[in-house]
Amino acid sequence: MKFPRTAKILHGTFDGAPFAGVFFLLLFFVLLGTLVYTPGVTIQLPAAADLPGTDHRVVAVAVDARGQLYFDHQLTSESLLQTRLTAAVKKSSEPLTLLVQADQSVNYATIIRLSLIARAAGMKEALLATLPPPTTP
Repeated sequence: MKFPRTAKILHGTFDGAPFAGVFFLLLFFVLLGTLVYTPGVTIQLPAAADLPGTDHRVVAVAVDARGQLYFDHQLTSESLLQTRLTAAVKKSSEPLTLLVQADQSVNYATIIRLSLIARAAGMKEALLATLPPPTTP
């Protein structure tokens, strides 16, 4: 038996309510994503290209613009950092590399002190974290 078709697709009146609902839902998610506070320390890494990396396991230390040290997402001092790095080296079976995530306004002496702390803890290598350079269209 054949049934006649009476519905004509896209020939009715335009209903804007579903589109408005989707629009406001997307607007809500965009605002929620930009207005929600994300905890952490703001660090402006310098930009550089073609720097060497490492094949070893990495231990990261962050330094903010005021020169405060962060290890394992916690504020730490230099003496406590050396103790914790020494414990990490002893616990690891492979060589570790110190990754210094320093703000671009941190002075050179602070970075050298971190390298010396890592060397005293038993690490042979220390690298600086950078961002890739901006690309031009």
